[in-house]
Amino acid sequence: MLSALLGMHEGLALAERSIDVHRDHLARLLHPERQIGPHEVSHLLDGARRLAEAVAVRDVHAKSAAAVLQSLARVPAPTHAPPACSPPVPAPPVAAPSPAHSR
Repeated sequence: MLSALLGMHEGLALAERSIDVHRDHLARLLHPERQIGPHEVSHLLDGARRLAEAVAVRDVHAKSAAAVLQSLARVPAPTHAPPACSPPVPAPPVAAPSPAHSR
């Protein structure tokens, strides 16, 4: 379980770094003093797509980690007494073996 959680944490950290990289790249492409021509449009669209993918990956890792952590929560003890077990049913009597006839 710990290994799975550590793997999820690593994936989550990688997705966060990817989001930062793609966000910074888009900010450079959208700088106010920079001209946006037909060539830059394809780069903007690609950067936006990659940013959206990184956010989706981060969300999946966050939901998975949250589900695992929530499953580890303690269950409260029952407040009522458990139902009493009924007595076992006696086994049917076994017929005595008949002695073998001699010849």
